[in-house]
Amino acid sequence: MSNVVLDARGLSKAYCAGPDEVVVWVDVNLQVTEGETLSIIGASGSGKSTLLNALGGLDSIDSGDVVLAGHKIHALAELERTELRNRDLGFVYQFHHLLPEFSALENVMMPLLIRGEKSKIAKVSALACLAQVGLSSRAEHKPAELSGGERQRVAIARAIVGKPKVVFLDEPTGNLDQQAAAQVENVLLGLAQTEGMAFVIVTHDEALAGRADRRYKLSDQTLRELS
Repeated sequence: MSNVVLDARGLSKAYCAGPDEVVVWVDVNLQVTEGETLSIIGASGSGKSTLLNALGGLDSIDSGDVVLAGHKIHALAELERTELRNRDLGFVYQFHHLLPEFSALENVMMPLLIRGEKSKIAKVSALACLAQVGLSSRAEHKPAELSGGERQRVAIARAIVGKPKVVFLDEPTGNLDQQAAAQVENVLLGLAQTEGMAFVIVTHDEALAGRADRRYKLSDQTLRELS
């Protein structure tokens, strides 16, 4: 039986816009299993990024539960939630958010250092992750010295260095040209197979979405699985 690593049940969210209530999505149910890739597509403004942030405990929900590693994320205190994210979740965004003053290696080491890992051990793990994304030769380069695709692959290495159960990716190829996007896609799908991590990808890229194990569409405030 597949191991469920994240279980979201009955998620709903709305916000107030002046006197009006705007419903983002209602009754979202989603199970993510170990080692699978799952894509979520939908029109701009449909609430995809908000859903991803809610699944990771970065954004609030009005109802429902998100269970990760046996914990209801939204029931945790902020410090506990932060520690859970650092241990069991990885995040990759459309913009890489690398720290410009640090090398690729130092950027990838950062989550482990924040966790309290010793520098020597963090370095070994970070170098291994850079090798997995094909950037061993670029470890000492700073973000400004890397191409867009390389920066995004460094961001992926940073997201996986702590061996999280789930990695959330929000438009990971949105700012890349076709060749760089294809390289990033191949890295992601390869890591899912070799590392057993689950990847949840919000994307407008139909090609990337189509390569996922399961595809979902968010529209009319509802998340539906596509055949």
